[in-house]
Amino acid sequence: MKKAPVLTPRADDFPRWYQDLINKAELADNGPVRGTMVIRPYGYGLWERMQQELDARIKAAGAQNAYFPLFIPQSYLTREAEHVEGFAPELALVTHAGGKELEEPVVVRPTSETIVNEYFSKWVQSYRDLPLLINQWANVVRWEMRPRVFLRTTEFLWQEGHTAHASRSEAHDYAAHIHREVYADFMVNVLGIDVVLGRKTAAERFAGAINTLTLEAMMGDGKALQMGTSHELGTNFAKAFHTGYLSKDGTQELVWQTSWGATTRLIGGLIMSHGDDSGLRVPPRLAAVQAVIVAIKGDEAVAKAREIGAQLGAAGIRVRVDDRTDIPFGRRAVDWELKGVPVRIEIGPRDLAGGTAVLVRRVLDEQDPGGPAGKESVRAGDLARLLPGVLEEAQSLLLRESRERREARTSDVRTVAEAAEAAAAGGWARIPWALLGPEGEAALAAHSASVRCLVAEDGSVPESDDAPGTVALVARAY
Repeated sequence: MKKAPVLTPRADDFPRWYQDLINKAELADNGPVRGTMVIRPYGYGLWERMQQELDARIKAAGAQNAYFPLFIPQSYLTREAEHVEGFAPELALVTHAGGKELEEPVVVRPTSETIVNEYFSKWVQSYRDLPLLINQWANVVRWEMRPRVFLRTTEFLWQEGHTAHASRSEAHDYAAHIHREVYADFMVNVLGIDVVLGRKTAAERFAGAINTLTLEAMMGDGKALQMGTSHELGTNFAKAFHTGYLSKDGTQELVWQTSWGATTRLIGGLIMSHGDDSGLRVPPRLAAVQAVIVAIKGDEAVAKAREIGAQLGAAGIRVRVDDRTDIPFGRRAVDWELKGVPVRIEIGPRDLAGGTAVLVRRVLDEQDPGGPAGKESVRAGDLARLLPGVLEEAQSLLLRESRERREARTSDVRTVAEAAEAAAAGGWARIPWALLGPEGEAALAAHSASVRCLVAEDGSVPESDDAPGTVALVARAY
C-alpha cells in the first residue's frame, strides 16, 4: 500500500500545502483571537536569526534601537490626514480600561510614525541633533479581515525604523541605503530569495509618504510577496507634529523623514519561496540549526553523535544532536526534513564500525544529475572540513532557484489584458508604465492583479513615476 504524503502536494493545492507545512514543521498555530498566531519555538528561532542578521545591518547603517509605547492617543493619528485615512479600517481602539470609559480612546500601535514624531519634536532642536536614526523591534496590530499565518495576521512582529534628517536629499539617500544595503542584502545573501527593488506607484504608496521603495519576490506559485518597504515621508509628519530644528544659518526648518520596516511575513516568504513537497528548506546562512546529527540507536551511537557535534560546533557550525533513540529513526528523519535543516548526519551501528557517517543534503540541484548525491557515506573525521562547502552550495542553489523561477515566469506585455492574463496564469508581467498608467493600474484590480512596483529598464529604481523608460511589474500578490 502506497504511503500517503506528509504534506498536500504544492501542485494540487498550494494554500493547503502552505498550511500543512506550518503545522507539520511546528512553526506556528492559530491564536485564540481570529487573525492572531502563536509562533512555536522552531518558527521563533527563524525569526530570531532574521532579527540578528537585520539588526546587525541596521546598526551598521547608524541606527540605534529604542522602544515606544504600544498605546497611542487617538488624537495623534488624526494630525496627519492621509495617514489616519489609510489606517482607519485596520485600527484597534481601546475605549475602556480600569472599569471606566477612557476620556480619549487609545489606538493599539498599527505603526509608530505619530508617536515617534511626538518625541522627535522634543529631542530635535538644532541641526546638531541630526540625523536622528532610531529603530525598534516590536509588535503591531492591524485588524485583518482575511488572515493567513505569517502573511497577514492581526498582530505581527516587526522592526520599524524612523529617522529625521536636515534635507530631502539626505532622507532620500538614507531610505535608499536601507532599501539596498540593509533589506536587499539580507534577503538575497541570507534568505537566498531573489528580490526586485522598485518604487511603489502613488496608489500603492504608504499612507503619508511621498515615496515608497519596495522589495518584491516571486513565491513558488508565481504570486508576488512584498518583503519589505522603505518610505520617504518628506515633511508631512514634521508639519503635523512641529518637528523642526534651528539650521546653521539660524533659520527654523522642518526635518525630512524616513520610515522602514520588515515583518514576520518574511517567514511566510521563506516557506513559499524555498519549501518543497517534503517540507521547508532553510538557507544555511539563516538556519538556527545548520546540521543535525541523528543517533540511530544505541549508547555508542549517541556518544559518537555528541563527539561529532562538539567538533562541528568548534568549527563554527550551528549544530544540534538528536539523541532521542526512544523515537523511531524514520519519524525523526521525516521531522528534520519537514523543518528544512540543511544537513542531516546519521550515525548507526554500521557507521560506528567503519568510522563513517551518512551525510544527507536537504537541498539538491535537480538540474544536475551528476552533482552531489542526496545521501552519501563520508568519513566521520572529514565532516568538519566538508560541511562549510556543502552549506555554501545549498545557499547558492536556493538563490539560483529563486532567481530562475522569477526570470522564467516573467513575460513582457503591451496591454492591460495581457498583463492580467500573465498574472492569472501564475506569473509576472512587465509592461511600460507609459502604456499602463494610473487608469490601467485601476483596471487591473478587476482581475485581482496589481502593480507591484516600478523599475527602470535596466533594473534599477527610477527616481520618479514618470521617468523615461519606467516599467511596471504586474502580478497577483499575497
